[in-house]
Amino acid sequence: MRASRLVSILLLLQTRGRMTAQELAETLEVSVRTVYRDMESLSASGIPLYGEAGRAGGYQLLKGYRTRLTGLTADEARALFLTGLPTAAADLGLGPVAAEARLKVSAALPPEMREHAEQSRRRVYIDIPGWYQDSDDAPQLAALADAVWNQQTVRIRYERWAAPHEVLRTVCPYGVVLKAGRWYLVAGSDHGIRTYRVSRILELQALDETFEHPEGFDLAGHWHEYLATFDARRFREKVVLRLSPAALRDIGQLLEPAAARAAERSAGPLDADGWTRVTVPIESAERALPALLSMGTEAEVVGPPELRDRLRRTLAAMAARYGDGATPE
Repeated sequence: MRASRLVSILLLLQTRGRMTAQELAETLEVSVRTVYRDMESLSASGIPLYGEAGRAGGYQLLKGYRTRLTGLTADEARALFLTGLPTAAADLGLGPVAAEARLKVSAALPPEMREHAEQSRRRVYIDIPGWYQDSDDAPQLAALADAVWNQQTVRIRYERWAAPHEVLRTVCPYGVVLKAGRWYLVAGSDHGIRTYRVSRILELQALDETFEHPEGFDLAGHWHEYLATFDARRFREKVVLRLSPAALRDIGQLLEPAAARAAERSAGPLDADGWTRVTVPIESAERALPALLSMGTEAEVVGPPELRDRLRRTLAAMAARYGDGATPE
């Protein structure tokens, strides 16, 4: 375990440059005291590293020093070719570069480790989009990626849901995120950090201005926080339903995941008919109506009264549309 940690410290310093003992401890999930002991061991083994005290100090490898590590385990070699997604690299305009990089890494591995790495490529394929949706067509993605790499401010013409539907924005592109086959831009602006769907960027112009990322900004951490509050921001209303046993059993297929989880958590005792009353968060009556209709006779809207009345009127209009004058059985 300690040997693995020493290697990790060496790689961190090699890839990131100067790091403080506190930063190393947080990254490796150990105490600062443990980092101090590890640094003494590395120095005693002949690794050319030095430490500087003070606010801007930290540990650093001697300039020009590079380590050659050949101690990959079989599992690490298998994971090697799963660390990147070829389709994502291609979307960003890096397909040939990524392929060349994988080839170089593979050539540098010992023969037995190379075979383990090749196994992952032959036996595991990651298909990002969901079953019933295609990936977004995002023609501005490659140009946007260039702006991200070069830290260039961009001006975008963006199509959004709210009116006015087309808006002009000047933003600092901090990074892009691939979520379920769709690319999103995380960018800074005068209004704070905002998220944009890349497929809705109609035009993009890279400006001569450059920008610096906010101190301490972490793209992955920001995205996880964004997702954690996403449902709370969009679910502004609630609907009370009575569900049949079949509907309650299949709720995960009838509603989106967040709504289904809320329904399961709120499920009350069975009534005299064996049905269950649940509370489900919704964005609006308009967006909830198709899902409620798809549940058919296995669900009943109890409230709010306005939504129940709207559903009744919708069903009456459908009956009139398809009715032939016959009395329904």
